[in-house]
Amino acid sequence: MKNNIRILLVEDEPNFGAVMKNYLEISDFDVVLCKNGKEGLESFENSKYDLCILDVMMPEMDGFTLSKRIKLINPDIPLIFLTAKALKEDIIQGYRLGADDYITKPFDSELLIYKIKAILSRNNGISKAPTIKQYSIGKFIFDPVLRTLTLNNQQEKLSPKESELLSLLCANMNQILPRENALRTIWGDDNFYTTRSMDVYITKLRKYLKPDSNLSIENIHGSGFRLLQINTPFDSTK
Repeated sequence: MKNNIRILLVEDEPNFGAVMKNYLEISDFDVVLCKNGKEGLESFENSKYDLCILDVMMPEMDGFTLSKRIKLINPDIPLIFLTAKALKEDIIQGYRLGADDYITKPFDSELLIYKIKAILSRNNGISKAPTIKQYSIGKFIFDPVLRTLTLNNQQEKLSPKESELLSLLCANMNQILPRENALRTIWGDDNFYTTRSMDVYITKLRKYLKPDSNLSIENIHGSGFRLLQINTPFDSTK
């Protein structure tokens, strides 16, 4: 009996794609296989999916480009890149584009199933809705529920992980947020690649907060990060 989880698998190698599709279906997932990025995008635009597995090197449209198009349609969709490209730069690029995991070929199919279940559990499990509806940080108003950061009526829409990370920093205002705590809370793991992914998000948050010179995100070597607010009292509205 199917578990009603629909997976979009985009893989240009016919034999490998067919084997992957069959294995996922044996594990009770409902799988649609597309042979290139263009077909994958059309399928995603016309159907509802719970998770996408994308090869990187494909004709018509590569996996990185496809992921950008998919994220424009649904920013919260979980993504797994499945590829033979094992260069660190490519892996970091995958996480930068919002991937939940990046798996290099060859790999253990059983391990992939466990990774899929872990990702779906994090995304569909008990809600981690913040207890604070809004944070007033310096000149900004941060709404973690709507995932918006507002300054002088100019609103920045944050990605889910950007919002979760900023929420943790706000909850620990002027105190150290241990790196391992943030990684396990948001990514569910604290390996090298998730650590690099978090560094990318920290850089993005620093850019968003740059207009207020009283705010800074400090890197506390060997410990974690600290959102520091100078001179302006911290406030939150429940």
